Amino acid sequence: MTRNGQRLLMLIDDEPAQRRLVAAIAARRGWRAVFAADGEMAIAMLGTQDGMQLDAILLDQWAPEADPTALIDEIRRRRPALPLLLLTANGSVAQAVAAMRSGATDFLVKPLAPERLLTALDAAVAGKAAGELRPLTEKIPALLAFDEIVGSAPDFRAALAIAAKAARARVPVLVEGESGVGKEVVAEAIHAASPRGKKAMVAINCGALPPNLIESELFGHEKGAFTGAFERKIGRFQEADGGTLFLDEIGEMPLEAQVKLLRVLQSGEIQPIGARHTREVDVRVIAATNKRLIEEVEAGRFREDLYYRLNVVQVTIPPLRERAGDIPALARHLLARIAEQPGLRPLGITDDALALLGRYDWPGNVRQLQNALFRAAVLCDGAALTRVDFPQIAALGGQRHTTPTPMPMATSGGVTLFHADGNLRALEEIEADVIRLAIGHYRGRMTEVARRLGIGRSTLYRKLGELGIDNAAA
Repeated sequence: MTRNGQRLLMLIDDEPAQRRLVAAIAARRGWRAVFAADGEMAIAMLGTQDGMQLDAILLDQWAPEADPTALIDEIRRRRPALPLLLLTANGSVAQAVAAMRSGATDFLVKPLAPERLLTALDAAVAGKAAGELRPLTEKIPALLAFDEIVGSAPDFRAALAIAAKAARARVPVLVEGESGVGKEVVAEAIHAASPRGKKAMVAINCGALPPNLIESELFGHEKGAFTGAFERKIGRFQEADGGTLFLDEIGEMPLEAQVKLLRVLQSGEIQPIGARHTREVDVRVIAATNKRLIEEVEAGRFREDLYYRLNVVQVTIPPLRERAGDIPALARHLLARIAEQPGLRPLGITDDALALLGRYDWPGNVRQLQNALFRAAVLCDGAALTRVDFPQIAALGGQRHTTPTPMPMATSGGVTLFHADGNLRALEEIEADVIRLAIGHYRGRMTEVARRLGIGRSTLYRKLGELGIDNAAA
């Protein structure tokens, strides 16, 4: 950072127009830009007064066939901790893998969106991912049925049970929970389990739209309805006709739009902007928020009548820190999905890595865990992720808990679920351990053991014989 408090960005690019654009965008957030036309000039500038005060580097991969690896390696050798973002015309997962393996912190896709650049720069300085890496990890296919959603914590399973029961009805559902807990995954499971499952689920983030555009996005508009309406637009309600509309971050919806949403929910009719007539739609609404919506109602920021219209069934998803026992199973599940992406491969994860992940509080919840696993998987050279593959988590983990937390889910009540190599034990072995545990816990009272295990006494004794368990097992 320069002496006047400005952050300093180096742009490596030989295109004057692109330089001016980046400098103008960066200046909005208090960044000052310096420029290098090529790699040789960039390396030389690292030794100058400006170069020693750099907060980030943006490298433009000006040609798809150009290989920036050598330049990135040299910058990394000289300034290993300096955030380096790659600007590219290719936004694939394979490009993310290649960029990160070459040493880039994150990458951005052309054409350059101002907010995306500013957010990515600020996040890179803070040690986070917010460019194209984050949405790529979030777009890993995650359409899961309820029985495929990973998690065994009682509060989490109770929330899923409510959601599964609500899926069969047409009623609106309100899903509450912190950012990153998996609200959209639950919404997709509700839709998939409903009679509307063969129709589309259309999603819209109410917090990502300017207030003056949200009505057009939801209900559509006719050509010429307002300045800039050059053609007719179909709204999200009409797109979701016969299916489900997922309103994410509903708490961010402006009050004026809330009035119109309430009218649609009451009447089942939409009227695009500029249209003379209404249109009937059959849409099931699932809303989600990272706020306590009742508190927004009490503060006057959300309409009470709309709240009760949306909150026919409420599903509250607990944060990941309250179900730390789910982290090992969740990490393995996410790694399996990450391995399906181009350029990546199946990886295990060691006990010491799981212990580290279990000690962290995950303020970004499952989304943050997935991002951490994605980054670690990209950079891992071995067959399994270890503690050293999570340096940022290791640096932060000790700051959040006052006492160490044992590795969750490797054992449960004395029953070991995984082998030392990270693979699950055979079901027969686990079943035998559960029966031994039950016999010891209920002090050999076999009637009580059978009742608690949900099986008959004859079945219990048959299993004892099959599994070679002594009746007096403890």
